[in-house]
Amino acid sequence: MKTILLNDGNSMPIVGFGTYKAKDQEGIDAVKHALLNGYRSIDTAAAYGNEDAVGKGIKASGIPRDEIFVTTKLWREELGYKTAKEAFEKSLKKLGLDYIDLYLIHWPANAKNYDNWQQTNAETWRAMEELQADGKIKSIGVSNFFQEHLEALFATAKVKPAVNQIEFHPGYWQQELVNYCKKQNIAVESWSPLGRGEVFENEHLKEIAKTHDTSVAKVCLRWIVQHEVIAIPKSTTEERIEENINLFDFELSNEEMNLINNLPEFGFSGEHPNFWPDRV
Repeated sequence: MKTILLNDGNSMPIVGFGTYKAKDQEGIDAVKHALLNGYRSIDTAAAYGNEDAVGKGIKASGIPRDEIFVTTKLWREELGYKTAKEAFEKSLKKLGLDYIDLYLIHWPANAKNYDNWQQTNAETWRAMEELQADGKIKSIGVSNFFQEHLEALFATAKVKPAVNQIEFHPGYWQQELVNYCKKQNIAVESWSPLGRGEVFENEHLKEIAKTHDTSVAKVCLRWIVQHEVIAIPKSTTEERIEENINLFDFELSNEEMNLINNLPEFGFSGEHPNFWPDRV
């Protein structure tokens, strides 16, 4: 598996396994199957409600812990210095692990929900820097941060985020943000790599898949990794789990890459870091 070298010296597989909505026994089985079929990076989050299942799947696989790259995320209702540390310990306990490879702020604080969103993000980040210094986290990063959120964080951060996980798929790939992250040596990771299923209806993607005798899903995932962006496809179907990791038996041409790059917008989730709902 090809890896991405992060700015802190750690390496992360360029293809990982997403676990959103994979809960209970189905989640355990999916994680176990993924690991037994070559995946070495597992992505979860406190908000997914499945950290316990992910941890059990890791254990059931029998794969040594030091061979697995585990990501989880701090939910936006837990932002702040003290609450971030408390939430991290809960995640660690649910996963049944001694450390996390990558811990992300799932969504930034915003002006809609915080009087001083910059300070809230800074205090959250300070807690994560301390957890990293204590050896409980190997790499720290963010998710759904725009340039404005990153620049505000840089004002006080001692450690630059290693990763920014963003919505990235054909039809919506946030090119300017990706370019900014790469200039800052922040690795980009894709969530919703298949555009909530809308990619399967696109005639251009279907034609490219036909050309390579492959699936639309694999074309999209291959496009992502050829952008040097980390992909974390999710599935609980064994056949699709196995298919999604085998992306290196074909290559998209420059013309095909450009065609996909220039597709009109579709598949956008509508989720925006500055407009997430008020806290309940």
